[in-house]
Amino acid sequence: MKKITRIFLLGLSALGLGVAAQTASADVVHDIITRGELRVAVQTQGPPVSFVDKSGNRTGFAIEVAKMMATDMGVKLVLLDFDWKGLIPAVLSGKADFLAADMTPTAKRTLVLNFTDPYLYSDVVLYSKANKPFAKWQDACVAGVSIGVVQGSSNVGLLKSKCPETTIKEFAGGGAAVAQAVSADRVDAGINDQASAAGYLIDYPDFKILKGAPKRWPLSFATLPANTHLLSWMNNYFMLIKNDGRLEKLANYWMRGPDWKKDH
Repeated sequence: MKKITRIFLLGLSALGLGVAAQTASADVVHDIITRGELRVAVQTQGPPVSFVDKSGNRTGFAIEVAKMMATDMGVKLVLLDFDWKGLIPAVLSGKADFLAADMTPTAKRTLVLNFTDPYLYSDVVLYSKANKPFAKWQDACVAGVSIGVVQGSSNVGLLKSKCPETTIKEFAGGGAAVAQAVSADRVDAGINDQASAAGYLIDYPDFKILKGAPKRWPLSFATLPANTHLLSWMNNYFMLIKNDGRLEKLANYWMRGPDWKKDH
């Protein structure tokens, strides 16, 4: 049995996910209330989900949900900034109580984290400069075309599956880095969620969104497997704010159009 456990842990390390540096306490919800702080890992460059706006304020869809959570818990919200690939390690190390991002609960990720029920479903789109000879997303999925994608995101695997002949280029620095690469002609197209792509059209008027959506991802928050009370609390909280309309209001503003871009 010890040998099997050791092999399993080594396997997780090989996946690049690592193993939690410490185990969760008996009840992390009790710890949150006792310390008076909710510690949440967020990504540094992921508009409209999480970003620093033009006024220097941290905001975005996930941030505003986390703010509501902390307020309703009666505790202070502490946001811990990481790039995309640092989010899961932040939870595994115990630095954060959970991660709040536009993350999909893939089979690989659920080996080491427990994900909430999806709080939202998000269409993935491809975008390019308007002068590119692409009309629908399939037009860009051919040999000789390069597509930029956020490093470590679920869209990397999506592109490998849907566009096997395309050259895939990963970029650190979030979706903004991919959009910059498209603008500078370092890649022919980029891939991101519908809301992010709509925002890029404001920053880059010469961009267009290609027709169709190769995938609709379920989005969830995530915590350590041992944090069963916290997971249940988050699922219950999503149910409550769906029921009272607060989640829909935030989703309409942040995730279903470019209105947020005008304000931030």
